[in-house]
Amino acid sequence: MLAELQSRIRRRLGSPPQRCPSIQLPLRCQFLITSMPVGGAETLLVNLMRRLDPNVLQPEVICLKEPGPLGEQIRDEFPVHSQLIGSKYDATVLYRLARLMHHSQTDVVITVGAGDKMFWGRLAARLARVPVVISALHSTGWPDGVGRLNRLLTPLTSAFIAVADSHAEYLVHQERFPANKVHVVRNGVDCNRFARDPAAKKQVCAELGLPTSVQFAGIVAALRPEKNHALLVAAAAKLRKVHPDLHWLIVGDGPEREGIESQCRQLNVADRVHLLGVRHDTPRLLSALDVFTLCSLNEASPVSILEALACEVPVIASDVGSVGETVLEGQTGLLFANEDLEGMIAGLNQLLGDGLLRERMGRTGRQLVLRTGSLESMVKGYQRLATSLYDNVTGASSSAGVAV
Repeated sequence: MLAELQSRIRRRLGSPPQRCPSIQLPLRCQFLITSMPVGGAETLLVNLMRRLDPNVLQPEVICLKEPGPLGEQIRDEFPVHSQLIGSKYDATVLYRLARLMHHSQTDVVITVGAGDKMFWGRLAARLARVPVVISALHSTGWPDGVGRLNRLLTPLTSAFIAVADSHAEYLVHQERFPANKVHVVRNGVDCNRFARDPAAKKQVCAELGLPTSVQFAGIVAALRPEKNHALLVAAAAKLRKVHPDLHWLIVGDGPEREGIESQCRQLNVADRVHLLGVRHDTPRLLSALDVFTLCSLNEASPVSILEALACEVPVIASDVGSVGETVLEGQTGLLFANEDLEGMIAGLNQLLGDGLLRERMGRTGRQLVLRTGSLESMVKGYQRLATSLYDNVTGASSSAGVAV
């Protein structure tokens, strides 16, 4: 059935667009994603697109579903296509995607995350004869588990992007992608925007009506099940008596909000846990923290950790995915075993009780991000990979002038 659908689509699309084999930059690049809510991967994509050299890659966004808040926000900057899929099993999305790529004469398609967009996006790119097809993955396991159907499309894929060394190993050994197709492009943050702000804590205390003597722990993450905010609320309840001046900032929104609010009331910490929702002053909020926390059930290389470290805030996080490549035990923060409440509490007690340790870890963390996790290095990584793959496929010299 799928083969018949592909054949019909090819006939309807007609002849492929003519591409000059010696084409120069820029390349037309479409990022394919489900939607653009305010989340880590989506914010990372926006930051990446804004920093791409338009003389190298000209980016567009394709959202299978609604554009979401970030998609609406960037409509004046980039072409944003949306509402291409009617339901999970809407196979006609394949024609709509292929037609869009065909008429755009797309040079590079990059699917962001696993699931439907990875499957339909790569099939459509093949039908539209897009020269370069890349899949960028940002976590291990759910919700980025690749699955059997997506593995079957490995031959259609030019490259897979991992965000850390251990993530690359996971993609090769667990997802069984060919090692020569897996490339590491580390997540990056804007270290000019994310930097220590000495005035931040006083400002945030004033906003919340709190004295400046309080301590802040916090998290920046979409309120989704895999981020495991329940563990943070449980830690807040356990630490209330030990650290009576400790308050918690939760930045982000999502389907778990009601459950988190209910748990806060049940554990009598509703006055200590502040759900701030989606914010656009994340650097200021991070700078106000004494400790950044992350208790996810699975991750690869969370951007929020890089942002916190860039603001010189030490991190305590669950030891999952590639977190240990940025949260260096005893150097930039502390790790605890997945879902280990007592381990999380012990680490928080250590950091909250030692200001000099926090300062040292914060400085070391920023230096680490400057060396290995800057936005500039991530942008160069995407540009190099896309242009080199295009050159290999077409025999063109599109990479001339690309910064290395």
